[in-house]
Amino acid sequence: MKIGLIGLPRVGRTTVFNLLTGRGEATGGGGREAHRATIKVPDPRVDRLTAIFKPKKTTYAEIEFLDLPAFEVGRGGIPSERLSEMRNVDALVHVLRAFPGDEPGGGAAVDAAALEQELILTDLLLVERRLERLQADIAKGRRELLPEQTLLTRLQEALGDEQPLRRLPLEEAEESLVRGYQFLSKPPMVLLANCGREPDARALAGAAALAEAGGLAFLSLNAVDEWEIAQLAPEDRQAFLADIGVSEPARDRFIRACYELLALASFFTVGDDEVRAWTIERGLPAVRAAGKVHSDLERGFIRAEVIAYATFIARGSLAEARKHGELRLEGKEYPVQDGDIVNIRFNV
Repeated sequence: MKIGLIGLPRVGRTTVFNLLTGRGEATGGGGREAHRATIKVPDPRVDRLTAIFKPKKTTYAEIEFLDLPAFEVGRGGIPSERLSEMRNVDALVHVLRAFPGDEPGGGAAVDAAALEQELILTDLLLVERRLERLQADIAKGRRELLPEQTLLTRLQEALGDEQPLRRLPLEEAEESLVRGYQFLSKPPMVLLANCGREPDARALAGAAALAEAGGLAFLSLNAVDEWEIAQLAPEDRQAFLADIGVSEPARDRFIRACYELLALASFFTVGDDEVRAWTIERGLPAVRAAGKVHSDLERGFIRAEVIAYATFIARGSLAEARKHGELRLEGKEYPVQDGDIVNIRFNV
């Protein structure tokens, strides 16, 4: 999973990036290059399975973060070098300033709305250009392009009404048709309010209300203090987090919010060689989940042996679970659930 952090200048975006990734990139420099880092998704279930199977290797799910340099909205559009980076992520996180010192007329909600409008406008221009080309091709007799024209006309109307494409319901075939366009208002978005040491209650409330109205995920954090706490020894962190009214580290809260936003789940493959977490869309059919492990498993899929993590832990071993009939066989269309332990039977 790849997540892009975006935001206006001086909102603390790189501080948030450092907090989430454990990096120490310089802040406030206005650099032109994106920072990149990959983290392992903490999962106590993987730790427990590793303790039971004692494999040669343990592999956690991963998230790649991109800290994209700030840009101003409404000044000639989004820079071209940012567009290509933003189009290659699974989700966008808009870091907002929610601490005192905003200029009159500004604020978290205003900034969030302005950037959303920039994304919508960028997509609208892309759709309009494509529709012009389609019209010319269809006039030459290419009637197979009519479904695309119909769909893009619908998208044009939504964007013209200032509706981001993530809020427009599409059929699976329509999703496939537009996937290659990499629209900016299509990926899920998190509004992340950086509170600083002195939260601005009004800014927080405005950003939260905007997120709720737009169907976006919302998260607030004190990036400066939590970054300092993250540098402490593990045994000291919890006490300091409690002092600022936080029950768990920002990275854990953030990852959970992203999994909910993207409707993601983790299933596990286990054995003496490796215990591994695999990230999938929630409810993905078993045959397609098998393809996440290896294309041969999807191509030669026969059945999936499945047991829920909680059931396995209660029994203590696969042998005991099989003895009690709890290690079941599922077919291609079985919707894989979060926490399923899966063994694919296949023949290529």
